[in-house]
Order: sequence, then C-alpha cells, then structure tokens
Amino acid sequence: MSGVELAARELAEARAGGKPCPPLRGRLLPEGDVQAAYRVQQRQVGEWLAAGQRRVGAKIGLTSRAVQESFGVYEPDFGVLTDAMAVPDGAEVTIGRLRQPRVEAEVAFVLGTDLPDDRVTTADLLRAVDHLLPAIEIVDSRVAGWDISIVDTVADNASSGLFVLGTTPRRPAEVDLRLCGMVLEHAGEPVSVGAGAACLGNPLHALAWLAATSARAGDPLRAGDVVLSGALGPMVAVTPGAAYEARISGLGSVRTCFTKEVHG
Repeated sequence: MSGVELAARELAEARAGGKPCPPLRGRLLPEGDVQAAYRVQQRQVGEWLAAGQRRVGAKIGLTSRAVQESFGVYEPDFGVLTDAMAVPDGAEVTIGRLRQPRVEAEVAFVLGTDLPDDRVTTADLLRAVDHLLPAIEIVDSRVAGWDISIVDTVADNASSGLFVLGTTPRRPAEVDLRLCGMVLEHAGEPVSVGAGAACLGNPLHALAWLAATSARAGDPLRAGDVVLSGALGPMVAVTPGAAYEARISGLGSVRTCFTKEVHG
C-alpha cells in the first residue's frame, strides 16, 4: 500500500480503539508534504461518509500565530465535522471514545447562505453568517504523545475529536468578535482565558481563509455548515470525570463533562 493508504489505516485503527500510532511524518508521509496529509484526511472522511455519517461543517486549526510559528507554517489548517462528532450542550462524554482529549473554547459560525467565491469580503461573510454560537471543541490526536507536525495533524483531520455547541444564537452585529473575552472553567476555576483577537486577529479572518481555501478546492462552504473558527485561548488537557464550561462575552456559555472511565 502507499504511504497515504497506510497512514489512513493506522489513524483509523487508533480512532477505533487502538493505541495511538507513531508520528506519520518522515515515516509514512514526507516531511512537510501537507498535500499528502490532506489526501489522508480525505480518504478517512470518505470512509466515514460511506458508512453513513453526514458532513455538517468544518473546523479551523492553527489560528494562533505562536502555534503557527512552532509548526513552521504561516496559515491555518482545516478538518471536516460530521454529525457523529456533535455532542449536545451539557451532555456527558464517554472519555473512552477518545485517545488524548483536550478542550478549547471557540466561536462557531452557522452559515445561512453558500460562500462559493475564492475572494470574499467582510460584507460577504456577514451576509452569509446566519448566527453565532459559543462552542467547545474537544480536540484529540491519534498520534502518540501529541508528537505532531503540520503533516500529522492535517492527516488526522486537524486533530478533530468532538464538538459541543451552545444554544444561544446571536447575530454577528450583536458581538464584537475581535474583543469578545473568553474564560474556560473547570470546577469553578479558570483554566484558559483569551479573546477573539487570539484567533488570527478576529474569528472572521479565520472564516474568510476557510471560505477562500474551500472555494479554490472546488468544495465551497454551504448554507447550514457549522464552522469552528479556532481557539480563543490555550487548549486544556481533559481530566477524567471533570466538567468544563466556556463563557464568551456576548455569546453566552456552553458546557461539557466527561466520565471517569479511562481508555485502556
């Protein structure tokens, strides 16, 4: 099998309950070959959809300039969201579903119209967004020890896991996306703080990047898509049995919790 096929198989086995796999870069995929990594991602997503999952949107990663520099890249990456990844607000997550979960708070955009053009203005984006929601992304890695490069994370569907959306929709005009403050709490104590400016300067900038990138690839963002725009603060390793609540100024709150069961 090709390196792309072998990488997809190893990630699938880890996702299905196996142990995390060694890093893919320099072993199954060439160092720095992001296009090969996206082919691995596409292969996995195709299998999920063929098995009956439904595509519901996308997630954007690497939206922090500091994180980009640590990866040696100068733009974000993206992954696909399916209905199987969605968790209701406040619902308990069986931690054994995940390998190495971490949580981060984000602004979620829900689109009301398609974004078919590869050049978009802020006005285009504001017209296309139907509403905003607070979100917790439960990120995960099928690569052992989170020892990842840009190649590893892209191949692993941008280190996707699950996502939780709040239930307080807001119109874009109601929220200052650049200055909106965020606090993520565990047991009433802040474990991550940040603001909209941490996400490429403004979460709208992240959405613009994904809209243009998707349109150029021939798979534009569409009405109804949920877009997780990127972390507003540092991600936090999940403690089994813990509950996490994120509050974002102007958007309200969203909560998730985890069982004490640990994957063996």
